[in-house]
Amino acid sequence: MIASHYAEPLERRVEHASALRAAASDDAEIIRKLAKGETFDLLDDSLGWAWGYAGEDRRVGYVASEALA
Repeated sequence: MIASHYAEPLERRVEHASALRAAASDDAEIIRKLAKGETFDLLDDSLGWAWGYAGEDRRVGYVASEALA
């Protein structure tokens, strides 16, 4: 069982424009761009990558932890 599936998301703000990626890597496919000030719903944060979802379409992916406040 993966506990993060049942975790309550923590609302964060994007500090600077960044990319929502398909995997926790700078080389991973970009799912969408995240604008400064946009909301990111954080589910997990480890090894420098935050996993969660963003936007009205709630696209799930990874963003560099340093991009969030």
